[in-house]
Amino acid sequence: MARVLPLITSPIRRYCLLLASLSMLFATGCSQQQGSDIVSQFREGRPQEFLQTSVDRMATLAMRDNLDSLYLLMSKLYLRNPDELKKSGFLDARTAVKQVRLAIEQQQPLPILGGKKDLAALSYAMSPEFLGDRVGAFIYAIGSMLVTAHGNRLEFYMTDAINPTFVSNAARNIEKATWILSQRQNKSGGPLLFSNEISEEGSNLSFAVEFGKVVARLDLLTQMLDERYRRIGLNYAQSLLFLNFLPVQ
Repeated sequence: MARVLPLITSPIRRYCLLLASLSMLFATGCSQQQGSDIVSQFREGRPQEFLQTSVDRMATLAMRDNLDSLYLLMSKLYLRNPDELKKSGFLDARTAVKQVRLAIEQQQPLPILGGKKDLAALSYAMSPEFLGDRVGAFIYAIGSMLVTAHGNRLEFYMTDAINPTFVSNAARNIEKATWILSQRQNKSGGPLLFSNEISEEGSNLSFAVEFGKVVARLDLLTQMLDERYRRIGLNYAQSLLFLNFLPVQ
């Protein structure tokens, strides 16, 4: 005779059954959500990203954000130094920024700097003897230095190598350049460029903050690159340490 299972009449049993059902529904919902997120990420990604490691992708995004910070700083410097915009020969700051952006990203020289790039351009742009558009020259010099420090690339893939020492040096150079910007004077005794301001009327430290973001991204990338190459060495050492011969019969 078949055994009849007892009905679940206990409140505790009904409560446990309800919890189990809710847990299964929640797990199924999370799984579906994660699956849809992965599909959407694949759709939004570019084919080139399959050729990038996580560090390569981070370096590419950091370069993009650092250059965007420079272009923002350039617009802000023109607002505080309208005479420099007049020297540029352009009617508005937007056009001037666009021209400098093209020169940086296409790695072309800026005519007012006489063919100088990166550190040579930076030294010249921050000298009292320079009489051209100092805003455009200053931002171009820093931008071209960043590109040079990253191996003359704006995007990075598995086959590319970035020297962490050069990236770290670029961060230190930007710190020195911002100090020069705030301290060095022109022949008339005024600042080379008006940027940060602390006065009785108020304070404007937005330039220091934006430059600080660039330096922070460079320092983080330096640490990531150091760890990447350190792990490569450790993985190789581990492969030798735990090497096991395979059976042949």
